[in-house]
Amino acid sequence: MPLSRRLILGSALAAPVTLAAQPAWPSRPVRVINPYSPGGTTDVVMRLMSERLERAFGQPFVVEARPGAGGSVGTAQAAQAAPDGHTLLITNTGPLTVAPTLMGNITYRPESFTFITMFGGAPIVCAVRAQSPYQTIQDYAAAARARPEGISFGNSGAGSIGHLAGMLFEQAVGVRLLHVPFRGAPEAQAAVLSGDVTSLWDTIGAHAGSVRQGALRALAFTSAERIGIFPNVPTVRESGFPSVVANNWFLLAGPAGIPPAIATRINEICQAAMQEAVVRERMDALGLASLGNMSGAQMQAFVVEETARWAPVARAAG
Repeated sequence: MPLSRRLILGSALAAPVTLAAQPAWPSRPVRVINPYSPGGTTDVVMRLMSERLERAFGQPFVVEARPGAGGSVGTAQAAQAAPDGHTLLITNTGPLTVAPTLMGNITYRPESFTFITMFGGAPIVCAVRAQSPYQTIQDYAAAARARPEGISFGNSGAGSIGHLAGMLFEQAVGVRLLHVPFRGAPEAQAAVLSGDVTSLWDTIGAHAGSVRQGALRALAFTSAERIGIFPNVPTVRESGFPSVVANNWFLLAGPAGIPPAIATRINEICQAAMQEAVVRERMDALGLASLGNMSGAQMQAFVVEETARWAPVARAAG
């Protein structure tokens, strides 16, 4: 047999063996890093999605909390993982767009990630416990003017979007608040409810239940317009501080280099899940509004734009 024919025949016979040797994805449980404490919006959203992903792919999608440094610890771990689709990341505005400016030791950048699905965005709430004397955001501002650093505020960590929203408020009102960062939303809320911290500037999702039950009093939201789940609560903008507008968005990502077919299939399952009535109802309860089904490239461009927007505020915050 001529050499060329033997090579062609050998290649044809070897091709199925090579393909068969490639393991199907997922070949084991998928780890989804949550860079905050359990119980926050990232955790709630991802657990909703995990149920659907497990059904679709036949493997567990295990949500692991890796909190610290405003979400940058877990986010960095995800960026450094192998890009085989078995490590994903549920994250939000703070670690991706604020931390790289605010913290000098951050090594990841937007290009460090494969962006998979945008879940939506939610406003920040300024809230106090029910026993607080502050009934409105104007009362709160007046108290802050009268007592520099006498009004404390908690949130999900230094560099979180709640932290930056509080900084925006400081700049708009010309006051100094005392920032008290926590490892996640549940810890920040517990400190406010106990009276250890005066107020909360944090994403509404993790605190909506306490607002509905009356344990927390929502003074205002940082959305551009009032939100449907709390129509009687004003925005900070309409309360006389028009520059205080902020939105915390949530997305699913993984380390750079995840095969496009895997990212596309995960996105398809997540987008379909968000059309389910029960999931949409839960998202609405968290205050999450759709930002559209962005492509990976669109999400990366969006993150770059948001980084540029928040950089001056982060620098002013120190």
